[in-house]
Amino acid sequence: MDVCLLADNQFITSEGISALLKKAGMETIFRVETTNELQEKLATHPDALVVIDYTLFNFVSMQQMLNLKTAAKESYWLLFSDELSEHFLRYVLVSDPTISVVMKQDSREEIINALQNMAHHIPYICSSAREILDDKPVANAAQVSLTASEKMILHEIALGKTTKEIAYEKNVSFHTVNSHRKNIFRKLGVNNLHEAIRYAIRAGIFNVAEYYI
Repeated sequence: MDVCLLADNQFITSEGISALLKKAGMETIFRVETTNELQEKLATHPDALVVIDYTLFNFVSMQQMLNLKTAAKESYWLLFSDELSEHFLRYVLVSDPTISVVMKQDSREEIINALQNMAHHIPYICSSAREILDDKPVANAAQVSLTASEKMILHEIALGKTTKEIAYEKNVSFHTVNSHRKNIFRKLGVNNLHEAIRYAIRAGIFNVAEYYI
């Protein structure tokens, strides 16, 4: 029988999710309050179902959460939060497409669907999260002209990699990657990485949504 780890430090939410899980036949539910407790439980139950509110849990970074998930490869996670940014959703789902997402403001039916899908080891992305992710192409997409190298660099940036990491992995110099970044900013007319990634996705330069399917 599946074991569920409930990592949500909001009392009323954890009570509600516990009730829904029990109604769905989930009898073994452990509540964890810290990353250390979560890590310990995953070591004992590496194939557990994990319902977690990232925004209320004591993670240092997104990468710390993903590292815990990677260490327990057979576990299935459902992110359950009030609000998750577009950048967070894209970064997490590109890194691990098996992670599911549902928002606390979603309907009872959608939350139940998310829990049922997770119980059957089927990834689920709620409609409100998809609205954040399914941006429409911008009108002036045709004006964007990035080289193949620039597109590759932009793709790596979208995965959250630093200039140093990209240079090392692609076996090019730091200055080459940095030069590409500056050209990307200039061509897209943006001032920071978040704007560059958002513009590239909206312009259809590459389709990040394919990582979620």
